[in-house]
Amino acid sequence: QVQLTESGGGLVQTAGSLRLSCTFSGLTFDDFGMGWFRQAPGQEREFVAFVSWSGHSTSYSNSVKGRFTVSRDNAKNTVTLRMKNLRVEDTAVYYCAARQGRVFRSGTYSDYEFEYWGQGTQVTVSS
Repeated sequence: QVQLTESGGGLVQTAGSLRLSCTFSGLTFDDFGMGWFRQAPGQEREFVAFVSWSGHSTSYSNSVKGRFTVSRDNAKNTVTLRMKNLRVEDTAVYYCAARQGRVFRSGTYSDYEFEYWGQGTQVTVSS
């Protein structure tokens, strides 16, 4: 089984920056593509970003493109989401997720495509 542990959430002001990290354990990390999703209160969970098994390919939702950057370090079994120019509407619980396989496609991803999930970390952006 895979265990995913997020860290790095917190409270930040509008236009500020945060970096989220997710540590992967249990299986072979580079057999998985890694995604970030978020869920705001009263809303459905939504796709944020995806990085392929190698780290060479990435995909983002339109709402974060140009502001967020996803990357991974296969030597350290970690995936990172760097967020800048944060907005109030970015406030949500952010989840790291693992999708087995090495196939990449551009565009958005659905949560049912991911087999494993972290517990989430809260990001709050204040005005």
